Amino acid sequence: MMETSVIVEKVDDFLIEEFEVEADEIAPEANLKETLDLDSLDYVDLVVAIEATFGVKLVGDDFVGVESFQDFYDLIERKVNI
Repeated sequence: MMETSVIVEKVDDFLIEEFEVEADEIAPEANLKETLDLDSLDYVDLVVAIEATFGVKLVGDDFVGVESFQDFYDLIERKVNI
């Protein structure tokens, strides 16, 4: 079972690198799409990065209800710790 803090750290690290976002812009309550300025192609990149980093598959339906970074962390945690 992967610890929440490890998941958050890994997610933040690749978001900073892949999406060139400043670390101080990433906050649990911040809006994921707006903060990262995501379009549909960016979501593909995000899914590929998650799969490469955590070895889990994400599909479009997984993102339903994912608004904040905390929602995103929770999604990854659920997938990783199945």
